[in-house]
Amino acid sequence: MNSPEQTVVDGWQAGTRRFTSRLLVGTGKYRDFEETGKAIAASGAEIVTVAIRRTNIGQDKNAPNLLDVVSPSHYTILPNTAGCYTAEDAVRTLRLARELLDGHTLVKLEVLGEDATLYPNMPETLKAAEILVHEGFEVMVYCSDDPLQAKRLEDIGCVAIMPLASLIGSGMGILNPWNLELILDQIKVPVIVDAGVGTASDAAIAMEMGCAAVLTNTAIAKARDPVLMASAMRHAVVAGRAAFRAGRMEKRAYKASASSPTGGLVPSVATRKSA
Repeated sequence: MNSPEQTVVDGWQAGTRRFTSRLLVGTGKYRDFEETGKAIAASGAEIVTVAIRRTNIGQDKNAPNLLDVVSPSHYTILPNTAGCYTAEDAVRTLRLARELLDGHTLVKLEVLGEDATLYPNMPETLKAAEILVHEGFEVMVYCSDDPLQAKRLEDIGCVAIMPLASLIGSGMGILNPWNLELILDQIKVPVIVDAGVGTASDAAIAMEMGCAAVLTNTAIAKARDPVLMASAMRHAVVAGRAAFRAGRMEKRAYKASASSPTGGLVPSVATRKSA
């Protein structure tokens, strides 16, 4: 008999690469690399995003290397520009990542506005996206939940649009589902919820809405049991995707509908006595 995961396998594509898992995970905020490796393995993720400016993947030969725990032979490493506040810094960071990862071109672009909220700086994001796409990068881009900005990024040539559900690290879940629905209605490339996921139900809701995937880091790394939460996220994404494909029942306000047949009922005791 097929497992639930096998039943709903219907891969998705980011640029030229195809994937089965619809959960993407980050590598920050864990206690150590050992915990990182265990949680990522439990998540079932194929794409692992790495902050090039904050994590050693070979830049420092004398420091522990994340790639010793998260091997590029087993995972697709997605270098990101966390910590960049200008288009220039983001482009420079991803050029470095391409060198460190032997010509790797699938990247995650994020250009932040300021430290307090880590909200995306959209003018700088658009500028960096144009440069990177022109240079042959396959750009997955973190952005606001503004449908117009999302469409501009798709038109530039980004291979995935990654709107925040709520602020990075907040765990507040999807605060504006209406904007997310507008983005889903008009964007043809994969839409991936990025930032704000706090627990498994948030991930399931995003998938039920029709998102291609969910990216989460803090919700796993800062859970009391990161490995168990990683497993929960894995199952939530599978369940949410299955529910989206199945199609939910119509909501019916003020009108009940019996879940069992109403015809051919056995007569009640009162009916039999009156007869």
